Order: sequence, then structure tokens, then C-alpha cells
Amino acid sequence: MVTPEFDIKRSVLVGDTADVYLQRTLTILRNEGVNPVVSIEFNSLDNGIFCGISEVKDLLNQVLPNVGSEVWSLEESSIVNKGEVALRVKAPYGAIGMYETAICGILASSTGWATAANECVAEAKDIPVIAFGARNIHPNVVMNFGYSAIKGGCVSCSTTAGSRISGVAPSGNMTHSLSLIMSSTLKAIEAFDKHMPREVPRVALVDTFTDESVEAVFIATEMGERLRGIRVDTPQERGGVTTDLVKEIRSRLNLEGFSHVDIMVTGGLNPERIREFVEAQAPVDSFGVGTFIASATPKPFRAGIKEIEGVPVAKRGRIPGLTPNTRLTRLI
Repeated sequence: MVTPEFDIKRSVLVGDTADVYLQRTLTILRNEGVNPVVSIEFNSLDNGIFCGISEVKDLLNQVLPNVGSEVWSLEESSIVNKGEVALRVKAPYGAIGMYETAICGILASSTGWATAANECVAEAKDIPVIAFGARNIHPNVVMNFGYSAIKGGCVSCSTTAGSRISGVAPSGNMTHSLSLIMSSTLKAIEAFDKHMPREVPRVALVDTFTDESVEAVFIATEMGERLRGIRVDTPQERGGVTTDLVKEIRSRLNLEGFSHVDIMVTGGLNPERIREFVEAQAPVDSFGVGTFIASATPKPFRAGIKEIEGVPVAKRGRIPGLTPNTRLTRLI
């Protein structure tokens, strides 16, 4: 099992990404010579698949004192319930206070992506789902997105950064651009086969020039056993990929002796669309999901001090003292 190592940027470590009022609070306390040991709890404000704690751990390992600090949390990829304490940090306020913004942000974004991925995986049943949403998010967080989607249940993602930190191989095949530039799908997949390493599956995109089922059989005939699969990404302008289209492609491939060729479906997929394919028993071998996972709404977390020097405290409206949660395990 690969232990991920996240690149915690200098801007996070020096506090440039923190809410400025946290910086000002620390400046005031430092000038007053006040630095109590506090226990801060981070609560989820929604149900979801908890994700991001490995990155938070890497951050805290760099900023917390080696002695006297404690970090307790839920496990990565576990279910988190609305209102549940998902993370508790005990440390001098001067060491942890400025990172409240970053911790909440990491957990919110990562949990949002992981939850969306898990919704797709749940509908796909035993059919693998691959995260293809990198083009819908800022490149600075592509690694975090891919990691979160995989922790949510996707078998892989489309970027090297996201797959590397997750310990899996990136998933991707030929593009429409390659087919268009080479002027034919066959020339494109032959060039792909010629230049790509043997371990990269040969999967041909068959919706660029002509009928998908005709193209699939033609490419399979020319490529033979070298062809691992075909990808269908029919645009919405042409009606998108349908269950009947997939069934037709499978039938025609089988009739010509190409039962070894897998069918991958991509393009505008979400849990509802995936359910349609599964319920119709369409012979899909894998799904590629992009926008739905990448554009997932973050699952917000809030932070609050619950103890100061061992004394229970809380803002008005909340219960002072540590919140019991037997699901928490110690990280640091």
C-alpha cells in the first residue's frame, strides 16, 4: 500500500492562504505572550465520504510541536455523518490556529470529490469507474482531485499526478484530436500502438468519423488481439451514448469474434445516467466520469475550540468540552 506524500505549499505553511483574521489573532496573542494548549474539533456539516486527512496529517507533521501534540481523526474513505467530529487537534494555539482555514478547505474539497465519486461507484455496481474530470478544475489541485476520487471508489484517474499519489496507473486512451489530426481512427490507433509502452491498454475512440458500431468492428478487425477495448463518447449533439447503442456495438463485436474487446462509456455521465446503463443491463465494461465528480460541491467543515488548558469551553450555542466519538483514532 502506497503512503501518499502531499506537497504542502509554502503559501500554506506561512499562512498566506489563511483567513487574515487568524493571522491577526496570532499576532495579538504573540504580542500578549499568550499561547495556551487548546483542543480544536472539526465537525462535518453534511454526510459524505471523509477524505483529505492524509494531506492534513502531512501538514500537521510540519507545523505541530514534536512533544505534547495529539491528532485524532476518522479514517480516510470512511463515512462521515452530519455534525460528527471528524478531526480533533490538541496543540498550542500558536502552532495550530493559523491552519484552521487550510484544514477545513482540504477536508471540504476532498470530501466533496470523494462523495461524488462514491455516488457514481455505488450506481455502477461492479463496473469500474475512472475519474476524468481534471479539465474541470484548477491544475494546482489536480493531484488532490484524483486522489479524492480514487479514495471515493474510482479505480483510477486520468492524470499522472493524481494516480501517482494514489499508487495506481493513470487511465487514458487516444483522443479525438489524434484521430482528427491523423485523419482516421485506424491510423490514430495504429500510431498509438506503435509508440505507447506495452503496458498501456490499446483502447480506440470510435465516435469521431462514422457509425460507432461500424467503426468498432473495423478497428477490431484491423487490430485483432492488440485491441483491448473501444471507448464511446458520442456527443450530445448526436444524442449521446445510449444503452441501445452499447448493446448494438457489443452484439456486432461478438458476432465478428471480438468478444475480448471491452466497451468504455464516457460523456456527461452522472449517477442517474450510470443507473440507466446498469438497469438496462447494457454491456459496459467501464465508465469514465468527469464533470460530475470534478464539479462536486464541497462538503463543509467547521472548527471550534472545545478545551483551553484542559478546561471545557465553547462558543454560545455549543456544548463545552470534547465531543465523544469512539470512531476517532490517533494519527499523531
